[in-house]
Amino acid sequence: MGADSKVFTLAEVSTHNTIKDCWLIIGGKVYDVTKFLEDHPGGDEVLLSATGKDATDDFEDVGHSTSARAMMDEYYVGEIDAATIPTKANYTPPKQPHYNQDKTSEFIIKLLQFLVPLAILGLAVGVRFYTKSAT
Repeated sequence: MGADSKVFTLAEVSTHNTIKDCWLIIGGKVYDVTKFLEDHPGGDEVLLSATGKDATDDFEDVGHSTSARAMMDEYYVGEIDAATIPTKANYTPPKQPHYNQDKTSEFIIKLLQFLVPLAILGLAVGVRFYTKSAT
């Protein structure tokens, strides 16, 4: 795993996507996991579905043990050329204007949000004062 490591492109690694020849990209490194397919606790389908892409997130999401991570060294075949892996686009929802069905101005809404509770409180205090003085 030193300076003499082979560097692969995503296209090269993507060709190794069968049960007889399976390579994965995890953490910028390329692994030939063909011999491990039968022994993988999650089954060979999990590994085969991770071919042809950067499987780092898939690998990390599962939460592999320290011993599983140590086993990776024996399957190491080289590094991935990071420039060949497409960047992930983050989803940003479209900007939508605040929905105001009756087109009431924002100022009136804010004023009512303040005045209505104040009026209810005043009414409650008035009722309490009136009922206390009537007894």
